[in-house]
Amino acid sequence: MSNVASGDLVDLPEGVGGSATAEFGPLVRAFARAFGRRRGAGAALAIHLHGEPLVHIWTGQHSGSARWTGDTGTIVFSATKGITSTVIHRLADRGLLDYAAPVAEYWPEFAANGKGAITVQQAMTHRAGLSSLSTVATEVSEILDHRLMEERLAAAKPDRLLGVPTYHALTFGWLMAGLARAVTGRGMSELFRTEVAEPLGIDGIHLGTPPPGSTTSFAPLAGNQLRLFGGPLGARILGRTFGIPGPAGAAARALLMPGVEAILEGEAPPILDTELGAGNGVCTASGLATVYGALANDGMVDGRRYLSAHTITQLRRIRSYQLDHALFYVPMLWHLGYHSLPVPYAHEGLGHIGLGGSFGWAEPRLGLSVGFVHNRLAVPQMSVDQVSAMWLLPLMMNCLRGAKRPAPVITREAAA
Repeated sequence: MSNVASGDLVDLPEGVGGSATAEFGPLVRAFARAFGRRRGAGAALAIHLHGEPLVHIWTGQHSGSARWTGDTGTIVFSATKGITSTVIHRLADRGLLDYAAPVAEYWPEFAANGKGAITVQQAMTHRAGLSSLSTVATEVSEILDHRLMEERLAAAKPDRLLGVPTYHALTFGWLMAGLARAVTGRGMSELFRTEVAEPLGIDGIHLGTPPPGSTTSFAPLAGNQLRLFGGPLGARILGRTFGIPGPAGAAARALLMPGVEAILEGEAPPILDTELGAGNGVCTASGLATVYGALANDGMVDGRRYLSAHTITQLRRIRSYQLDHALFYVPMLWHLGYHSLPVPYAHEGLGHIGLGGSFGWAEPRLGLSVGFVHNRLAVPQMSVDQVSAMWLLPLMMNCLRGAKRPAPVITREAAA
């Protein structure tokens, strides 16, 4: 690991593998306390500065006794949207898309049912009026057919929230995939590889199951996942929630449907067998940090141009300060496919947080990028896990402020 920071040596706590530069000692110790004692679960964190790794640490286990390593990836849920959006920006960079143009200009079928004027920018900022799963699916098996979902979104009628930020929790992925397919003829899984992983030289960013030969080791989800929504009682509760006015109902309609918990179960959950650009990315922490490194460093990676300066300017600009109607009226500060957050250390950055708290983040003012992944999805602990970025980002920034002089790093593999 390259040392581009400063401070005394940091001794990694027992059970934490990887390496870290000295000023991140408090962060490393907090990481070990928070994620190192979870039964059947693990986590990893990567921090890059101007493309150089400062921190790459991991802890915990998965799949019984398998130890987490630097190549362990897991489902990052909505953090997938950041990678999907990066694909779209790569296409726009080559002149294949214009953010201000109607989606139907590239995807003619999308003009059906009064959607002809919806722009790429509206779709990327969750204002297309297509957030509800019931718009396209009546049963869980259908949402695993990504081509069917693209076709149904093209034929769908927008709801009354057209033009208003309303988080498209799952439909965002099919919207972007249909748009990308219309201009390239290729699916989103292939585009993850050709537009992100290969140009950046990483094997830690996948849509669905990592292919044979990949170095990425998949960590299944741990915890009770969404089983509380299964069964007759859960179905009854969901049915009532869907009809609730306001953000609770909008969130339920965007994310849930009876039986959805089944697609997350098992060592190889069914969700991995589809292309869901909104939620089934399998990523490593270092993979996410590398992708966001391009956004944090003016589109440059290892001295090569990945995104043009014009595109970087476009994607960094906040497009909507309005309250999001499916995320409990939180002002998500939507960019084109990414978000900021109205909290310290997050307002000037951009990235995407996923269900359960995994995230990728860029801080362009500093040339800093972050990837954090973990595999616990437990409903009782979800409120705590979901806000991991809210304490990891401030602690990381406080550690950086402590850098004063060059120093080496200390590395230790996690205990077997």
